[in-house]
Amino acid sequence: MNDTPAQPEPKTGWFTQLKAGLSRTSNSLTENLSSVVTKRKLDDETLDELEEVLIKADLGVAMADRIREALSRGRYDKGLTDNDVHAVLADEVTRVLEPVAEPLKLDETAKPHVILVVGVNGTGKTTTIGKLAHLFAREGKRVMLAAADTFRAAAIDQLKIWGERVGAEVVAQDVGSDPAGVGYEALELAKTEGADVLLIDTAGRLQNKGDLMAELAKIVRVLKKLDENAPHTVMLVLDATTGQNAISQVQTFQEIAGVTNLVVTKLDGSARGGILVAIAERFGLPINAIGVGEGIEDFEPFDAHDFARAIAGAGRENDAAA
Repeated sequence: MNDTPAQPEPKTGWFTQLKAGLSRTSNSLTENLSSVVTKRKLDDETLDELEEVLIKADLGVAMADRIREALSRGRYDKGLTDNDVHAVLADEVTRVLEPVAEPLKLDETAKPHVILVVGVNGTGKTTTIGKLAHLFAREGKRVMLAAADTFRAAAIDQLKIWGERVGAEVVAQDVGSDPAGVGYEALELAKTEGADVLLIDTAGRLQNKGDLMAELAKIVRVLKKLDENAPHTVMLVLDATTGQNAISQVQTFQEIAGVTNLVVTKLDGSARGGILVAIAERFGLPINAIGVGEGIEDFEPFDAHDFARAIAGAGRENDAAA
């Protein structure tokens, strides 16, 4: 009996956790939509109110317009149920997210594949690096970490703790050291030791935008002295609790660092999980993973269908089959 369905368990457990993590977003959205839907037939006034609820949920104007159109098609001047709204919401969110839901792919010809991790301080960059390192190590990859956020002693110490935890070597220098020097040393060592992946932590002090831009540009410049294709991935870590501010962060870090990939964290602490949809629609950048907890396993490749169902409150009765 102990050997019964072991395989589906991780996925089922993750969807349950994802749904719980997105419950603040889903409950707020569902409650506000229900208050509109149950009042009357579907007319322009109802559609206006529905659109306003969707925009306030950070889903974005384009998504709200599309859901409005989808709901009105064939239903105008008829009754509208909660299930109608949830089904359309889940379908439209899935349609936007599916093209950007991509697992992080390593370039097997790169030794190592260099991932430059950027983002505002406090978004969970260092924790994300630790979780990624854990995933790669579990796949049998040799992982190295570089503490290029030399502005904060806490960032260096935290990365060292993650390194010990996941069995990854950490390259670090003293607080105040040149971040580019740390990156160069780490890549040099990673090449010498045959590492598969090098994850580089960076500072995120946007109040010194000019300094940060110069700092990140220098890191990239020195990495290219050792590998003209490095960094192979520039990963921006976003905190979902910041809502609309996350959009300006994507714009800023695209300008500063040429972001190629996204990870969204702290979805479990926010009622603003809809911002992920607005970001996907606006920028079209690959979303590799999302975080809904602090644990080392609370991190999964991004699944558009699961996210859409969780945020729309759809398929509650079929969770176990997910």
